[in-house]
Amino acid sequence: MLEKVLIANRGEIALRVLRACREMGIKTVAVHSTADRELMHVRLSDESVCIGPPKSTDSYLNVPALISAMELTNADAVHPGYGFLSENADFAEQVEQCGFIFIGPTPETIRAMGDKVSAIEVMRKAGVPTVPGSDGPLGDNDKENLALAEKIGYPVMIKAAAGGGGRGMRVVPNAEELLKSIQITRTEAKSYFGSDVVYLEKFLGNPRHVEIQVIGDGRGNAICLGDRDCSMQRRHQKVVEEAPAPGIDPEARKKVHAASIKACQDLKYRGAGTLEFLYEDGEFFFIEMNTRLQVEHPVTERVTGIDIVREQLRIAAGMDLSVKQEEIEIIGHAIECRINAEHPETFMPSPGKVKLFHSPGGNGIRVDSHLYSGYTVPPYYDSLIAKLISFGPNRDVAIGRMQNALEEMLVDGILTNIPLQSRIMRDPGFRKGGANIHYLEKMLKQH
Repeated sequence: MLEKVLIANRGEIALRVLRACREMGIKTVAVHSTADRELMHVRLSDESVCIGPPKSTDSYLNVPALISAMELTNADAVHPGYGFLSENADFAEQVEQCGFIFIGPTPETIRAMGDKVSAIEVMRKAGVPTVPGSDGPLGDNDKENLALAEKIGYPVMIKAAAGGGGRGMRVVPNAEELLKSIQITRTEAKSYFGSDVVYLEKFLGNPRHVEIQVIGDGRGNAICLGDRDCSMQRRHQKVVEEAPAPGIDPEARKKVHAASIKACQDLKYRGAGTLEFLYEDGEFFFIEMNTRLQVEHPVTERVTGIDIVREQLRIAAGMDLSVKQEEIEIIGHAIECRINAEHPETFMPSPGKVKLFHSPGGNGIRVDSHLYSGYTVPPYYDSLIAKLISFGPNRDVAIGRMQNALEEMLVDGILTNIPLQSRIMRDPGFRKGGANIHYLEKMLKQH
């Protein structure tokens, strides 16, 4: 087993990783910026190292500082959490070249899945259903590109191969706008991601966002922990997630789970990962793979009883998966609400001092948060301050428990999106289940 893990992150996910390490008898090193000295995981860790000023590029994205901190503290491994450097293949490579363990996939896998064109090719070979498209990067031949789009059928979507976070995407309704849109997307992709490679896909009008959690041991063995629905989104950012995804065709679900396992086996995938799909009219279409721990992993943990971070740590230590596929059972229903420090209607960030924090409780409630009374939320980072998770024997009970928890939760001194989350839980369209990715945006316009 690993002896000491450096946690290269902050906030609730850093605390989540620290707790898993402590349960397993692994010592921890917390790194922090000068703005994050008072974070809960920094207080609880065995050792802590300041790695720079508040700006992320000077601290949490500062690879030399992180490597130095590992050397200084004699850490065995680094857990990147999510965001920051969690899907940075160069970072993973440097960690391993320096003799440390990167708790995640190999640098080669991260690179292959980070390029959406190569990721789609890998998935297609494994039998994972993909969106009809260009099957590779778009060339410079205008005539060929027009013919290809015509074959796929309008509307089409141009996507940056290195894109993410809702950037580097453009919907094209007709042939007249195609060539100009390709050029604009290429320019944006070069600016955002350093690569102007783009590809073409059929645009699905009203899909749901359904993702599948997988874990591989790096030696060709892999398991699937079921699926999650993440369709409640605003500007491509997830707001509510749940497991399992409601209203999915059982046969389609069975097939896509099996194909996802095969893809991970073919890749010899190491660690936790998530295959993201669009789901429309009973069909799944692969869009990308996240080679890291997801923000919404707790809902999967709740319905399977499997600690995903614990599995990550075991695999990094060279151990086998703790369960076989036939032992995995999905029980009940879980929902996660992301609690952000922001205005519930304008969505403007709301940093500041938390005068009083009260965490809700009760049957089936889990709270993942680094907040405490007196803590000051800094203005430099993501606005996520807590994840509220409810569980019940069925979806209706999980929603009811979430409503109670949202009413109980108290964050005094700053604004939060708790009122929005309460509104979502009461909304008839959400309660029915199966809303598409555009539903929340339309709901917000009605207010």
